[in-house]
Amino acid sequence: MISLTLPTASFGLFGDAFHFVFSGREAETGGGTVGGTSQGLGLAAKQLEVTLLALGVAILLAMPVGLWLGHRQKGEFLAVSAGNAGRAIPELALIALMAAAIGVGLVNLVVALAILGIPPILTNTYVGISQVDRASVEAARGMGMTEAAIVRKVELPLAVPTIMGGVRTAAINIIATATIAPLAGILTLGDFIIARNVYGDAGVLAGAVLVALMALALEGTLAGIQWAMTSKGLKLNRS
Repeated sequence: MISLTLPTASFGLFGDAFHFVFSGREAETGGGTVGGTSQGLGLAAKQLEVTLLALGVAILLAMPVGLWLGHRQKGEFLAVSAGNAGRAIPELALIALMAAAIGVGLVNLVVALAILGIPPILTNTYVGISQVDRASVEAARGMGMTEAAIVRKVELPLAVPTIMGGVRTAAINIIATATIAPLAGILTLGDFIIARNVYGDAGVLAGAVLVALMALALEGTLAGIQWAMTSKGLKLNRS
């Protein structure tokens, strides 16, 4: 304990936050220890679970619509308007509205976060598909490919970078907004940030740093998935 406490003391609040994450501290309200690796990992796991569920729902709802509209090259106003509207949605108000409509809990939270993730996925999917070279599409039709096969084998592979850009944006929006999940009855790392009266300034800073690290890790993971899904021809063009 001494070897951990002495070095961190010289770093002020950051040292306190480091100590909070790895060793815990007494709650501001008294009555027990808060923080530590066990609580931090538990809250991080719940935040990741909520994020992945909401992102999955957003992808399932938005991507098929974007693929269909982009393939038909119709609905540009809908796709672009959805993207603009998504940036204007107040997250706290949305969660409050969902709580009033279907109550608090995991379902409420996932639905609200998925709504925030839909606009960038829908917009980027539409843009990516609609901007695929029409000559390639017509050539595929001339070879007798069905419309579904054209989307799957021609348009989708060429649009992967743009589509994944939307997915990555949605993921960051969702994981960042999931910090207010405690207001919907689901404890995530946001509990450290919101409940300052319990965790103190060290807990607030620790929660913020952990959320930022999770966002960076998720972004890096999705970037790796995007690279793996991108065709070799596009990789060569970008290199």
